[in-house]
Amino acid sequence: MKVDIHPDYNETVIQCTCGNVIQTRSTKPNMHIGICSACHPFFTGEQRFVDTAGRVDKFSKRYGDAGGAKKEGGKRKKRKLSDLMGEA
Repeated sequence: MKVDIHPDYNETVIQCTCGNVIQTRSTKPNMHIGICSACHPFFTGEQRFVDTAGRVDKFSKRYGDAGGAKKEGGKRKKRKLSDLMGEA
């Protein structure tokens, strides 16, 4: 290895918000992370619905029922081919 071009590689501690602590080596000192393999749904097999900023509520509040189903009154009646042939 060349001298003075590589960063320092030291022991470090990574702490997750769930309380899991991982000891490893890194170029960065102690780190704090939001999610790790001990609490991530992919690794735990647990399915969670995460609505981080209340996105559904925020959308409903902003747009009301704009994303909902359309009313039945706006539908046009389907006409049959035999009805069209009789009019001509």
